[in-house]
Amino acid sequence: MHRPRQFSRRSGSFSLAALLVMWFALGLGGLQAQQANQGAPDQRRALVYRLATNDSIRVGVFQEPDLDIIGRVDMKGTINLPLLGPIKVVGLTIAEAQLAVETAYREGRFLRNPQVTITVEVYSPREVSIQGQIKSPGRYVLPIEQTMTVLELVTKANGFTDTAKGTAVSVTRINPDGTKQVFTVDVESLIKGKDRARADDNSLLLLPGDIVYVPERLI
Repeated sequence: MHRPRQFSRRSGSFSLAALLVMWFALGLGGLQAQQANQGAPDQRRALVYRLATNDSIRVGVFQEPDLDIIGRVDMKGTINLPLLGPIKVVGLTIAEAQLAVETAYREGRFLRNPQVTITVEVYSPREVSIQGQIKSPGRYVLPIEQTMTVLELVTKANGFTDTAKGTAVSVTRINPDGTKQVFTVDVESLIKGKDRARADDNSLLLLPGDIVYVPERLI
């Protein structure tokens, strides 16, 4: 006659402990995932700042106080540095500009192991304009180290007029090489959440100098 199988107190305790550990791990993992999602940066807004014309920047060289300066990025996109002369920094990130200056000092054999720090003292005005069938046309300042979409600019300008053709908003952009690009954005569909709204319409980020035009709807 077989006796019914019995669990010892030790094995029962082990099972309960293992179960508690499992519950704790699952709960902790869920909490960490939730915190990660809450703290995840909005990639659309996580724009790395690039130096622009008329930015006032401080260039410091570690243990070389005679080389420290505060200067403005000129219309050629350069900053005039001691020993080096003009170095082009426009369009570079802070890290890229630091590397460019370090490389120039090293290749010019002025310093063996330069350590350069660059900070922006005064940001140049970063503006876009919006004209046409918009309630508050004019120039608007882009946020520093963030981005703005066409939809956000239209909202900031208090929206379309009653005769606006919001499905064909144009963005004219002059590139650094002088070439021109024109984008057409269906802002109306984005506002109304229509199925025809394209994801790339809302992913187009405005750049300084962009001209946004809202045409009139033909009645």
